[in-house]
Amino acid sequence: MVGAEPSWYRGIPTPYYKETHVAFRAKVRNFVETKLRPFVDEWVETGYPMELHKLFYDEGLGGVIFPEEYGGSLEKHDFFHRVILWDELARCGGGMVFAALSVNSMALPPILFAGTEELKQRVAPSVIRGEKFIALAISEPLAGSDISNLQTTAVRTEDGKGWIINGQKKWISGAAQADYLTVACRTADTGMMGLSLFCVDTKTKGVGIRKMKTQFDSSHSTCFVTLEDVYVSDEDLIGDENAGFMYLVQNFNKERHTIAIAALRSARTCYEEAFRWASTRKTFGKTLISHQLVRQKLAEMLRMMESVQDQIDRVAYMFDQGMSDMEMAIDCALVKVNASYAFEYAAREASQIFGGSSIVREGQGKTVERLYREVRTTNIP
Repeated sequence: MVGAEPSWYRGIPTPYYKETHVAFRAKVRNFVETKLRPFVDEWVETGYPMELHKLFYDEGLGGVIFPEEYGGSLEKHDFFHRVILWDELARCGGGMVFAALSVNSMALPPILFAGTEELKQRVAPSVIRGEKFIALAISEPLAGSDISNLQTTAVRTEDGKGWIINGQKKWISGAAQADYLTVACRTADTGMMGLSLFCVDTKTKGVGIRKMKTQFDSSHSTCFVTLEDVYVSDEDLIGDENAGFMYLVQNFNKERHTIAIAALRSARTCYEEAFRWASTRKTFGKTLISHQLVRQKLAEMLRMMESVQDQIDRVAYMFDQGMSDMEMAIDCALVKVNASYAFEYAAREASQIFGGSSIVREGQGKTVERLYREVRTTNIP
C-alpha cells in the first residue's frame, strides 16, 4: 500500500538506503513482529518486561546507536540504520519499548560525551547491553522544560569531595525502571550557564520515584522524582561544573530527529489502518473510500507524510556527514514540528474515518484510538 511504508521499502530508487539497510530493516521488523507486537495490548496496561532490553541487545539491535568501545555494535552502521531502528520500533506505538530505548539514547550520550572514563565504564556497558536502564531528569514542576529556570540544586559538601542534591523532577520518562538518572542541577545562581549534570544511582538514599498516570499508555512510565539530600560524589559529576547546558543541547538535535521518526511512523500507522477500514466499510451502498471526501483525507495524509519522510532523510544525511549541532538546530526543530503536525492530522482524520469504532479501546479501531491519545506527547514537546 502506497504510503504505509517509506518509498524505498517498495524498491523506489534512493541515494541513502543500500542493501545493508534492507537487511537491517528485515532484522528489526522480525524482532518487532515476533517479540513485541503480539503483546502490545497486554503491555499497554501492565508495562513491558525489562528483559526485552537485553534480548534486544543480544539480537544485535541494541548497540547500533552506541560506540563499540562500550558495548555498541561491532558491525558498521551509519545514521540511516538509526532511522530504521526508531521507525520500526515505533510501529508498536510511542508508549511502548520504543519510548524506553529512546530514553536511553537521550540520557546516556552526555555521559559518553563528557563523563570521566571511570563513569563511562561504570554506567555505559551495562546500559548498552540492556542489563540496566538510565533516564533523563531535566523538567521540573515549576520550570517545565525551561532549562534556564531549573530550581533543583547541587551544593558542594563541606569537605569538597561531593555534592548534596535537592529538588523535584516531573514528566521523567522511564524513571520507574531506571537504575540511573542523568540529572540537571543548578550549581550557580541563575541562567542556563549555571547548570551541571550528575549521574545519580536511583538506589541512593533520598531518591523518590512515583509513576504518574498519563493520557496515553502506562508502559511509558512517566514519573515524578524527588531528590532530598541526595549525596553524589565528584566522580558522579558529568563533565565540567556549570557546563551542563551545553552537554544537553548537543544531544537535543538527535532527540528531535528521533521524535520526528516516531511521529511519522505513527502517522503511517493511522493512514494504513484508515485506508484498510475505508476499503471494506460500506455506507449508503458503497465503500467509504468511494466517497471523494474520504479519499481527500487519505491523500492529505499521504502528502504530509511523504514530505516529512524526505525531510527526515535529509537531516539524517546531515548527521551522517558530521555537521555540527549548531548548524543543524533549525532543520531538526522543523522536522520535529512537521512530523508532529502530520501525526496530529493523520490521527484525527483516521479517527473520523473509523467513526465510533475509534473511541473504544477494542475492536478494529483500537490502534487508532490508542495513537490518538499519544498525539499530545509529540505535539506538546
